[in-house]
Amino acid sequence: MDLNFIVLLDVVIYLSFVLFKIGYEFNFLREVNAMERIRCFLYENNKKTPVLVCFRIWLQGKFMLLSLSYNDIFELINQRVLVMEYIDGIPILNLGDEMAKRGINPGGKMAAAAKQNILESLTLAYGQMILKSGFFHADSHPGNILICKGSEVALLDYGQVKDLPDQLRLGYANLVLTMADNDPVKATESYRELGIDTVSNCVNEQQELLRLAQTMFDTKLPPGVLMLQPFSEDSSIKKLVYRFISSSSIDSFPEEFFSVLRMVHLLRGLSVGLRINYPCAEQWRPIAEEALYNAGRLKGANLKTKVLKRGSFRKFFWTD
Repeated sequence: MDLNFIVLLDVVIYLSFVLFKIGYEFNFLREVNAMERIRCFLYENNKKTPVLVCFRIWLQGKFMLLSLSYNDIFELINQRVLVMEYIDGIPILNLGDEMAKRGINPGGKMAAAAKQNILESLTLAYGQMILKSGFFHADSHPGNILICKGSEVALLDYGQVKDLPDQLRLGYANLVLTMADNDPVKATESYRELGIDTVSNCVNEQQELLRLAQTMFDTKLPPGVLMLQPFSEDSSIKKLVYRFISSSSIDSFPEEFFSVLRMVHLLRGLSVGLRINYPCAEQWRPIAEEALYNAGRLKGANLKTKVLKRGSFRKFFWTD
C-alpha cells in the first residue's frame, strides 16, 4: 500500500520559540537564577547530584578564574557580567580522543563503566528536572556537556530553560509509563492528554502510535537496530497523519515540548555514539510514578515501583 503522509508542523510556533529564546541568552541575571534553582533542586533531591552545576566567570568576552565564596560571586553578577566557577573537564565529543591519549581501551570494562555512568547521570538529571520539577535545562547539545574526573558529568549554560505547566509535566509522565510498559492502548490517551490528536491510514493505529512515541520520546532502539531513521519506508510517521487540536488551552503542539524532544534526541545520539542501547523511559519510570502519585493520579496498587519509606520515592524495588 502506498503510504502517503502529511506532517502538519506549526512552524510559526517553533520560530517564535527560537526568537524568544535568543533574548534569554543575553539575560545573565535570569540565567544565574535559573542555574541556582536547578543546582539547588538537584542537590536537594539526591544524595549525590547526578550532574555538576557550578560557576565560571564571564567578563567582557573572556573567562577568568577567581577564588571567591558563593556570596562574593553572586554580588558580582549583573546584566553584563556572569560569574561561575571554572569546571575542569573534557568536552564529551573529545572523550574518545582523551581515552586514546591515555591508552584506555574504548571497548574495555573501564570505558564501558564510564560510558554507562555518563548516560545514567544525564538521563537521571533530565528525568528529575522534567518530571519532578518541570523546570529544566533546555539547551541540550554536546557542547554543554563536560566529562570530569571519575566520569562525573557537568552540565553547562543555563541561558535557555523551560518551565513545564503541571498539565504537560503530568501528561508526559503518563507517556513515559506508556513507553516503559510498551502499552499501545494507552498511547492514544497519552497523545490526547498532551493536546495531540491523531488520524491514521494504517490498520494497527495504536501500535504505530506507540512506536511513534518511542521514536520521539525514548532512546531505546529495537533489537538489531543501530540507528533510527524517522522517515524510513516502514516508519510510524509515514503511517500516521497527525494534526494538532485545541485542548485545555493548548492551541497546537506545545512549544515547551520542542525542548523535550531536543533533549531526548541528544540522549539518543549519545547512546548511539557511546554504543550503549539505553532506554531512558525505563529509568524515568520511578520518577514518573512519583510525579503522578504525588498529584493523586496514580494509586499505590498501580505502582510498578514500591515505596520503601513513607512519603519518599528515593528507594525502590521492582515488581513483576
